[in-house]
Amino acid sequence: MLGNNPNYVLAVEGLTVSFDGFKAVDDLSFYVEPNECRVIIGPNGAGKTTVLDLICGRTKATAGSVNFKGTELLNKREDQIVLAGVGRKFQTPSVYEDLTVFENLELSYPRGHSVFGALAFRRDQEVKARIAEIAETIFLSDLLDEKAAFLSHGQKQWLEIGMLLIQDPELLMLDEPVAGMSVAERKKTAELLNKIIADRSVIVIEHDMGFVADIATRVTVLHQGKTLSEGSMERVQNDPKVVEVYLGH
Repeated sequence: MLGNNPNYVLAVEGLTVSFDGFKAVDDLSFYVEPNECRVIIGPNGAGKTTVLDLICGRTKATAGSVNFKGTELLNKREDQIVLAGVGRKFQTPSVYEDLTVFENLELSYPRGHSVFGALAFRRDQEVKARIAEIAETIFLSDLLDEKAAFLSHGQKQWLEIGMLLIQDPELLMLDEPVAGMSVAERKKTAELLNKIIADRSVIVIEHDMGFVADIATRVTVLHQGKTLSEGSMERVQNDPKVVEVYLGH
């Protein structure tokens, strides 16, 4: 077992989940290093989103281990996993549309999450400075007073990523972050993710191969809940098994 290896931010070992006898994820193992962008690709039904659900506690595993920086996550609740330093973004952006960009980021600021923290929360210089820093990172500095409802689809995705970043997770998980984006927005999202991995590790599920090539440190190809291939983008693109099962389609 390599789970306690300090070189890994996340060690997934033997991860399995069965639904009525069907193994959606089947004895899966992979390891994420610091400042790595691990992209998980594969055909529909390969188990990609289920893997993220298992890591963040949304779905309970049948067997295996998910070790985050020496802490086993499979016995923890979703909120405990978030507090441990794992952030998750789902496919559809979930921002507060009636609030401004600033207010969305402020609501996500970690000091206000406990009852006492919320009661004592003040919009002080520290909070404002952190919001300004995140807004610049996610390309929304000029839109802090704009209601989220008026943002483009891509800008809403960036805002939700910012709402996670302001909580300073050490592992960020993104499910199809560029789905529905324009070409220009996809390029800026790649730029954003390449900035993010300077300070943390990221797991991304994605279908857009051009985007994957722009961001991936390593790629894991899933098929029927198992690893079909793993390595650099160039390696998996040239793997005959991957071409047959996935890229050929």
